[in-house]
Order: sequence, then structure tokens, then C-alpha cells
Amino acid sequence: MSGRGRGHGAVGRAAGRVDSLGQVTGRTIYADDLMLPRTVTAKLLRSPHAHARIVKVDTTAAAAHPGVHAVLVGTDLPIKYGILPVSQDENALAIEKVRYVGEPVAAVAAADPETADEALALIEVEYEALPDVTSIEEALDPSHPLIHGEGTGANVDRETSLEFGDVKEGFAQADHIQEDTYFFQGNTHAALEPHATVASMGDDGRLTVWSSTQVPHYLHRILAKVLELPAGQIRVIATAVGGGFGGKTDIFSHEIVAARLARTVGRPVKITLTREDVFYAHRGRHPVLMKVRTGFTTEGRITAMSFRSYLDGGAYGSYGAASLLYTGQLQTTTYSIPRYQFQGVRVFTNKPPCGPKRGHGTPQGRFAIEAHLDRAAEALGIDPVALRRRNLVEPFSHTVNHLRITSCGLAECLDRVTEASSFDDKHTSLPAGRGIGVAVGAYLSGAGFPIYFNDMPQSEVMLKVDRGGGVTVFSMAADCGQGSTTMLATVVAEVLGLEPGDLSVVTADTDLTPIDLGSYSSRVTFMAGNAALEAAQRLLEEVLEAVAAELGVDTDLLSAEDGSIIVDDNPDKGVTWTEAVQLAMAQSGALVTSGSYKTPEGISGRYRGAGVGPTPAYSYTACVAEVTCDPDTGFVTVDQVWLAHDIGKALNPLLAEGQIEGSVHMALGEVLMEEQAFLRNGLHRGPSLLDYKIPTILEMPPVESFIIETDDPEGPFGAKEVGQGALLPVIPAVVNAVHDALGIRIDETPVRPDTVVTALADLAKGGSGRVGPTSLPDHEFPPLYRVEPPANSPGAAS
Repeated sequence: MSGRGRGHGAVGRAAGRVDSLGQVTGRTIYADDLMLPRTVTAKLLRSPHAHARIVKVDTTAAAAHPGVHAVLVGTDLPIKYGILPVSQDENALAIEKVRYVGEPVAAVAAADPETADEALALIEVEYEALPDVTSIEEALDPSHPLIHGEGTGANVDRETSLEFGDVKEGFAQADHIQEDTYFFQGNTHAALEPHATVASMGDDGRLTVWSSTQVPHYLHRILAKVLELPAGQIRVIATAVGGGFGGKTDIFSHEIVAARLARTVGRPVKITLTREDVFYAHRGRHPVLMKVRTGFTTEGRITAMSFRSYLDGGAYGSYGAASLLYTGQLQTTTYSIPRYQFQGVRVFTNKPPCGPKRGHGTPQGRFAIEAHLDRAAEALGIDPVALRRRNLVEPFSHTVNHLRITSCGLAECLDRVTEASSFDDKHTSLPAGRGIGVAVGAYLSGAGFPIYFNDMPQSEVMLKVDRGGGVTVFSMAADCGQGSTTMLATVVAEVLGLEPGDLSVVTADTDLTPIDLGSYSSRVTFMAGNAALEAAQRLLEEVLEAVAAELGVDTDLLSAEDGSIIVDDNPDKGVTWTEAVQLAMAQSGALVTSGSYKTPEGISGRYRGAGVGPTPAYSYTACVAEVTCDPDTGFVTVDQVWLAHDIGKALNPLLAEGQIEGSVHMALGEVLMEEQAFLRNGLHRGPSLLDYKIPTILEMPPVESFIIETDDPEGPFGAKEVGQGALLPVIPAVVNAVHDALGIRIDETPVRPDTVVTALADLAKGGSGRVGPTSLPDHEFPPLYRVEPPANSPGAAS
């Protein structure tokens, strides 16, 4: 481009969010705050059974109840849907069968919430109970009933069986083979804001849906499909999201039901889920059973790895096909593994469907790998940090499973946290009951491919300038708490030489904003950020050309700086931004530009399953955790966390640190207390925040954050992901610290006081002091599909 934007240094400056004032003053409007004229309340009738045939649904009394405007049952919404093309298996309201406790069966729209509750109580549903399937082992047992279909058989949703290089040969070369099994319990998002949706039919016959969603584009597509409406007759507006964490990236029954009821009654319809409803809506972390087998030389070099995972997916597909692959595909992004085998299966059970939660599919595998490496280091007599260093992946390389690595600051991340925590001095040397542990991780800067195949951009951003110089940024990216609205303003302001707070940002409205696929897989900064960067550069070029013509200078001599366009060798000669914009408009009319982003070619292999795992760039993280354990009560206290995160470039260090600390908080909940656990009859063990424990400020330790900048060559201003990757190593770092403190191995999450006491009792009796899974289900995986490693991978070098 001609000219350049010097900016204000908006990029790299620690600053508050551009939308923070509304949030701290309570002026921000969430979906549940909306109350349009003549709005009616809708509620869902949920199944009390985990697995049952629906014999009859009688809504006669409910429909006749005073104040009831409409009643829906499953046959009113017969078209199946799903977020992935391979998982079109849900109905908005159950038809023929219910598959988990809490599945919606009917809905009512009434004058007020009390009337809606009274109407739900009048709906008579006759069920024929069926045997339920509540564990991975039961799901793989062919004698159990099929959850989807009739009769009996294995309840397999998806499975994979891949081999990269000759793994058998790699194990034959090993001096030591380490083999371990682990279990990661499912957990849920526990966002501050429950799900809510408002739907309304306009006088023009168009449907508008306001929803607490991270994926307005995908919601728009599925509403068009299920309601059989042209997409042009539907408008979706993603309202402010009071916490997403992946929990609002799926399409939920209440969104479709609200839209259908609004069309039926001709009035706005509002549905807000209760906290208990949210636990059953779920779509959170999969419970995963894992087996890891790795070969090492005496020096600690990895010769081969075999990873096997079994996922409890709940009753429907959701993102499960991707979740399955994520549990195994990313192990190779941190360590140089020359030969790798990954087998996995996702099963259906009679529980709420699982989906994506912060780190989508990767915390489970990272927990297993990092605890496994500590065990191997101990067996080999090698320091756990040294073992990791000897196997770190190289920057600008390819992994054995065809993933492209760009920038990688993992070695520096390890240096920073081990030095700051005095890890080398403390490890194995702290007093009894105190310990320190280390782990690393890697995560995506956006999924390499869209959810549905297309050759169009993943992100688009539009800029519009008014005659007073005001710039408005239009993007469909939903700010789910990660600060993407501020990111967009920062990127554009940096190019144009303006302040981020001077810009207006319009987001997440399918009528007003160009396409963005959604806020998931940490894609927004990299993808929408690059699109915003391109749009801003195009806008600046138009403005500089007009100013150059007015001043009689070459555009290469002009820069945007401090709200002005100046001549580089004569700063006193120039025009204000407003004057520059008016010159451009006089020359070309309306000043509107756009930018887009598509992932580069060559970031993945060509085998089946290669579409999950590739990304334009990976973030890298290292974590050290120090703990104190009470051997009498089994209570684990995390005293401090040190975490270094390679995010390429911190566009806003303050917000980046906030994302790191939020990740640490969520990880501590997952490792120490959170369980989306169910009783044998499919009832949630504790669907409330009284029973489902998450860390409070009292459990949050000091966190020392280190932002490592590697300036990724493809990220906007060098930026990569921040906010999900930071969660991954915290969990195994705590588990490894507990071993250092007490000499026990807790090979399952969460690390509850009772499991610590059980492990200590076993150790005192002369046992191994281990708590965790002891066997794997009997399941025959498909034959291994062998893929040759790429030419510049560690597998090729071997």
C-alpha cells in the first residue's frame, strides 16, 4: 500500500475496553433485558427420563388455559439440525424419544412466567421408559439399547484410527516405554449470564431474533433451515454475552422455539433459561478416558507415541466429531514426535450433549500428556523440565501429522516460568505437603477450516466514514467477554492514526455486518483482526491519495499520525483526519472499504480427519504451579501460579493479562472441584451453583503472567491467540505439583480431597499411591490408516 499509518501506538498499549463503561454502569443490554411491547413469555417442558419413548403428548388443557397464546410439540418442528454437517441429529422438541433428563418435549407461550409454568403443569406426557446408557463402558457394550435407532448395539457416534510413520518401529527403538491411563471428568461453563432469546415478527413479515450467542451466522443458517424460511427473511442479532467460554457456540432448542412461537402468535416471544436449565442445555467439556504409551531413549528423546481416547458425548452429536479429533491431534504441536498413533471413539450416552468449552477438546489430552511426561522423567531419572526441553517442537516446521508450525516461543515460556518460580531449586526439595509442578501446552489461533465447507472468507470487516471523520467498524464477530470489540477498534485505529475510543464498532448483526463465522477456537483476533487490518489499509490508501493530490506530494511521503495526515519530512505540513476524509469524499464519494481473511493454503494434510487441528498459528504456554496439601483432609491449596503465554504480539497487554488470569481461574476449577456428574438415572448430581462448585476470589492464588512476543508473520501486527491456550497447562501443572508434595498420583480430575486421602492411604499400605482408571473398555477400533509424515517433519528426519 502507499503511505503508512504510524498510529498512536494503539497496538501494544495497555488500555481499558472501549465498551467497558456500559458494562460497569449496568447500561449494557443483554438478551434478558429486552422487553419489546406485547412480549409474551415462553417456557420449555423438559423430560424427567434419561431414555424413554414418547407414547403421547396431550396439550389440550394447556392450550385452553387462560393467558396461553400457543403450545408447541416436537412434530411442529420436524426438521433435524446440528452445528456440524455430520451431526444433523437434533429436533428442537423431542419426537418419538427423549434421550436425556432435561430434553425439551413441549413449549408454551403465555402472558407471563407464572401462567407459562401453570400451562406446563397441564401438559400430559405418557412415556415408556427404556434402559439408559450412562457410561462409556455401557455405550460400547453391544447388549445395551441404541440411543439413536432401535434395538441394541454399540452407541458409537464417531471414531478415528490414524498412524503417522511406523509406530511399531519407534517403540522397538525405545530404551524405556511409559504407559499410563487417565480420566478427565466433564464440566460445564458456569457463565454468569444464562441463555436467553427474544424473537419477533416485524410488520414486513421478517423474523428478528436477539440471542445470547457466540455464533450469529450459524444460528441464522439453522433458523432458515428448521423454519423453512429464506435466509433473507431472518435477522439475527447477538446481544451482549455475559460469558461464553464456548457454551453459546451451539444452536439451542430455545432459540428455535422462540422463533417458531413468534411466528405463531404474531407477538414478541422471550425465553430465558433458569440456572438449572443451563446445566441440562450444557454443551460443555467431554468426559474423556485416555491411554498414553510413549517410547523414550535413555536421554529422554521421544521415539514414538500412541494415544487413545474414549469420549462420553452425551445424547447428540453437537461439535463431537471435532472434539474427538482435538483430543489427539494437537499432542504433536508441543513435542517433536517422530512417529505417532491416534485412535479415538466418541459414544452416545443418555446425558446432556457435550460440546466445546474453553480449549475445546484439548485440556483433556494435555492433562494426560503432561502428567505422563512427568512420570517418564521420574522413571528415566531426568528433570521434568529437561525432558520437555529435549523434545520441544521447532519453530517454522511441520509435525508428523502434517500440522504447520509458524512462530513458537515455547522454550522462552519455559525459561520464564521456571526462573521466576525457582522451579529447579524447589522441585523435590520443598517440605512435605508442599510441591511444585510444571506443564506446557499449545492452542489454535482459529480453526483452519469453516464448520461447513465453502470457499469464501472466514471473516469480513467493513469500515464506513462519515463527513465529520467518524469511523464505524462493522463486524459479525460476537464479543463473548474476550474483548474482540476492543481488538477491532485497536487494529483499525493503529492503521488510521486514531484512538480506539474514537471509533464506533457495530457487531454481530446479520443485517448490518459482513460475515464472521463466530467466536470460537480463538479465531477472532487472528481472522477478524486480519480482515480489519486489510479494510483499514484500504481506507488509508484512499485517504492518502486524496491528500497527496491536494498537497502535491507523493503518497509515500504521507503518514497517519495523532489524528492527522502529515508529510514525513515536514510535519507542520498536513491536514487533520477530518479534512483528509472530506478531501477523499470530494474525490470519490462515499468512503466505505472492506477487508476479509481466508486461511492460507498448505496448513493441513489430506487424510480423513486432517481438517481438525490445523490453524494459521499456534499459541504456546508454560505453567508452574506451587501447592500446599493437607494430608489429613486431602485439601489442596494452590499457593501461586506462574504462566508464560506466547501470543505473538499483545495488541492490548492489559486485556491479554486478563485473559490469562481468567484461564487460570477456570483451570483451577476444573482440576480441583468442577464435575458435570450424573446419578445412575441420568439426573444431574447438582444442577445449581450451590452444588456445582467453582473457585471464588478466596480460592484464586496470585498469578504472575508473562507475555511472550514472537511476532507471528501472519497475525495482525504479529498477534496470535490469547485466552484459551493459557488454560491447558494449568491443570497438569497442579496435578504434578500434588505428586511432588505427597508422592501420590491422581490420574483423574478433579483432584478432590477424598481422592487425595484415598491415594495417601494406599501409599501408606505399601501401594502405588495412585487413584485413577485401571482399565479400558473393550472396543475394536477400525484398522489403522497409515499416513506418511511430511518431508520436513521429525518423522521424515528419522
